[in-house]
Amino acid sequence: MATAFNLTNLRAIVQDGQIFSVEFIKRTDGTLRRMVCRLGVKKHLTGGGAAYDSKAHNLLTVFDMEKGGYRSIPVESVQRLTVHGQTFSFAGA
Repeated sequence: MATAFNLTNLRAIVQDGQIFSVEFIKRTDGTLRRMVCRLGVKKHLTGGGAAYDSKAHNLLTVFDMEKGGYRSIPVESVQRLTVHGQTFSFAGA
């Protein structure tokens, strides 16, 4: 049985600035979403800040490299993460 993802073990694997790919199940409609993203991007911030506390909702805010914007990933639904050519699977299904 695979271990569930959490913010702590995610941060141990991916550092700010690293480009990685992630697969997760979207909370809104239950579909699988694949994304190439990175942490720590500050270039596109507008200064308004998020309207919610991402940690309280177990979300990781990343910069989507393909869509050019910030996205939130529900950490508990991460299925697969690939960084530096190494793939980590966290699927409970």
